[in-house]
Amino acid sequence: MNIRTKLAALAGAAVVSASLVASATPASAAGPCGGGYYQIDVYNISNLAGKTVGRTHLYYSRSTKKNCAVTYATPAKRGYKAVKLRRSGTLKWTVDAGTFNEYAGPVYVSAPGKCIDIEGFIGGNGATYYSRHCG
Repeated sequence: MNIRTKLAALAGAAVVSASLVASATPASAAGPCGGGYYQIDVYNISNLAGKTVGRTHLYYSRSTKKNCAVTYATPAKRGYKAVKLRRSGTLKWTVDAGTFNEYAGPVYVSAPGKCIDIEGFIGGNGATYYSRHCG
């Protein structure tokens, strides 16, 4: 094998290796709810002046048939955050609340064929949305 053939083979192997690495999905790409969840909605949380101070993101997994929610501050900063999720018509919320750097959650609820209620809080500001994503 001459030098050109060896160089061409090495270059080809490098391209294949690079494409395999580039096509691999990093673990962080799964999102805050894990693999198989995709975002289906975003709900704003506003202060009394009407300024958006945060957002609650809602995700869904077709394979598990579960909803997942996460609340983020806008802009991102350490402080009190909470996210609540439940099947509409029930009293029991699934909750994650506390002082967090990035986000509250994830929280999960199974509600196939039913509506869900979702709440998000940033500091003393909150928003509740009832009877969402029914079915």
